[in-house]
Amino acid sequence: MSAEPTIGASIRAAERQGGRVSGIRRAPLLWAGGVVALAALAFVFRPWGWTKPGVSAGKAAEPAPVGVAVAVKGDLDVTLKALGTVTPLSTVPVKTQISGRITRIGFEEGQMVKEGDFLAEIDPRPYRHALRQAQGQLIRDKALLDNARLDLERYRRLVGQNSISRQQLDTQASLVRQYEGAVEIDEANVENAELNLEYCRIVAPVAGRVGLRQIDLGNYVQAGGESLVVLTRLQPIAVVFPLAEDHLPRIMKALRAGVKPNVTIYDRSGREAITHGEIAGLDSQIDPTTGTVKLKAQFGNADLALFPNQFVNVRVAAETLRDAIVVPTAAVQYGPKGPFAYVVSADGAAFARPIELGPGQGEKTVALSGLSAGERLVVAGADRLRDGAKVKVLDE
Repeated sequence: MSAEPTIGASIRAAERQGGRVSGIRRAPLLWAGGVVALAALAFVFRPWGWTKPGVSAGKAAEPAPVGVAVAVKGDLDVTLKALGTVTPLSTVPVKTQISGRITRIGFEEGQMVKEGDFLAEIDPRPYRHALRQAQGQLIRDKALLDNARLDLERYRRLVGQNSISRQQLDTQASLVRQYEGAVEIDEANVENAELNLEYCRIVAPVAGRVGLRQIDLGNYVQAGGESLVVLTRLQPIAVVFPLAEDHLPRIMKALRAGVKPNVTIYDRSGREAITHGEIAGLDSQIDPTTGTVKLKAQFGNADLALFPNQFVNVRVAAETLRDAIVVPTAAVQYGPKGPFAYVVSADGAAFARPIELGPGQGEKTVALSGLSAGERLVVAGADRLRDGAKVKVLDE
């Protein structure tokens, strides 16, 4: 037999033996690495998650710290909030009632004017001539009328003497009536010409602020054409705002009693009060698309703080609830069965009690039922509580 198989077998046996020796040498290193990893995990997690059984049980039994407030009996002003638009009581586009050329302009853009103040003038010369013509026609027809009346008196005497026929008298009486009608027409023409001459001087129909002028000196304007300027009445001024139909009974109750609810206007941030007024009226129907009704409040606007089409925040003092149970809004919790509050008993336990809520105002809410004055309510830390849990009041 050849010696090669024997040599190969010897080599393979040596390799197998070397592998076992190497594996045996690596085993202690793997075990040491595992122990080190477990120790590191124990060091990391023990301070935060591992506690002694006795210590864990003790902490679970400790009362939960909470903040409390006392329900009180008192008055609460119910204020309704809304967004409103400042609306002038009158906006007048000033137009000319006659045609002609602008010869004078008597206002500055943005100027405050009073009723009757001069704004502009149309060339009055053609209308003066028309007035003189009408007056002359009136004088002529009055003279004819006077003469016809004298002739009528003569004819009456002559008819009494049977000197003329009755027909001549009737004809003269008819002529007098014709002249009387002509005089009436002439007098109306004179008044119309005087009115046209007065229209040459354009004055402010209401007090307010004039806007940007839309005509220039020398322009020819026509009766009923474009506006010369828009005049807006600012004092007093109104704010129109919508309120939900649910609040309408409170407003109507006050109006029926002859009391106009007070209204306060705030700026767009809702922080600074601008002015105070009262409800002036409300719309005759509810908007079915929004479920709201429009109300109008009126303000003196002495300082001109309100500007037409300005958006403002509205606060309406709807009513005052007397002798109501007032609780902090923070004490009100909401669950599947509706609102409730945690009431702290004398032995330091918090019990969940269902309540019926009324109107709220800021940090205060009215409890219509479920609570009594003097009861302590949890206002902080309620998220960690269960019904009947022991609590520790922080301020005690």
